[in-house]
Amino acid sequence: MIFKRRDRDPSDGEQPASVDPLAVSEETAGEQSTSTREEVTGGEVTDIQMAEPGQIESIANPRLETLSPENGDATPATTTDVENGVDDEEVEELPLLPVNDEEEDDEADEEATPPAEVDVLRSGRPVRDLPRVIAIANQKGGVGKTTTTINLSAGLAELGYRVLVIDLDPQGNATTGLGIDARNFEMSMYDVLMRDADLADAIEPTSTKNLFLAPATIDLAGVEIELVPAFSREQKLKRAVEGVIEDFDFIMIDCPPSLGLITINGLAAATEVLVPIQCEYYALEGLGQLLRNVKLVASNLNPSLEVSTIVLTMYDGRTKLAADVANEVRSHFPNETCDSVIPRTVRLSEAPSFGQPITSFDPSSRGARAYRNLAREVSNGATKRTR
Repeated sequence: MIFKRRDRDPSDGEQPASVDPLAVSEETAGEQSTSTREEVTGGEVTDIQMAEPGQIESIANPRLETLSPENGDATPATTTDVENGVDDEEVEELPLLPVNDEEEDDEADEEATPPAEVDVLRSGRPVRDLPRVIAIANQKGGVGKTTTTINLSAGLAELGYRVLVIDLDPQGNATTGLGIDARNFEMSMYDVLMRDADLADAIEPTSTKNLFLAPATIDLAGVEIELVPAFSREQKLKRAVEGVIEDFDFIMIDCPPSLGLITINGLAAATEVLVPIQCEYYALEGLGQLLRNVKLVASNLNPSLEVSTIVLTMYDGRTKLAADVANEVRSHFPNETCDSVIPRTVRLSEAPSFGQPITSFDPSSRGARAYRNLAREVSNGATKRTR
């Protein structure tokens, strides 16, 4: 941090008062306009040359930004670059900073925080009628589909909506993430799809008020093969959902990371598709294929299907790549991309091991606040139905 060094007065028996690094008076700045200042970093003192008039120097950990008087744009630069006199053009591209996911460092990790929280509804967007059936789909794994399904559903339930989560992933992560043990239920989505069991008989309550789950087991892994000779195989889930749709405001379908028959069943039963996109390069590659498949399902099986929502997940504000991916997605899908951004945080990874959504596991965490904001955006103030 930059500050004026103050020599100790021999007549003063006290230690010199510390100087606020952000408060340098105009008088002090004028006296030091042509002299050198000293920068104390980690206990070391280094002389650096005072900036020219009109140039502002500021240190924002972990990066230093210089404001160019010609264009007024802030250009990232490192402390070493400033000391060596490197100009803006030479430091446009910075190496990505290492990621530290420790939640204990949240207060000191302000640059990893996504854009400001969204406390208002999405202006200009139509309020969709309830009930809504939303398939959470992306054929790329590890982008936050199940995490978004669980925590968005919990956020909607917290707002007072009745929400049903349908776990279509053979891994059953949504089931365990909501605290449902496979030993505590007799029927699963396998029975609904392959044995034509009523979906209502497979629904289990969760520890979160207004939130219910249709669980999955590893048996679903065989459905891809067993459904091949089945009659009207793509409409199995749609017919099952029609029997319970009036009991819920939102039905969230957690699809597996593939574009097989299980995912097609989820898309055929839904009216909307929510696509979580990880803020990394590979997440963009499969988006085009997913959109083509959604279009095929819409033209052949479900004319009302549309991609209504895109959610940016695992956002790390310390990396330029995350901002670039977010800007790229918003430029192509300005209306579908939510303003709420889900940060990369260790609390979101810890919550499933306790069988709780993040809103219950750590209600004050950044992840919980982000998913509450997302729930407000997705619901957009829709009126709850009376029963």
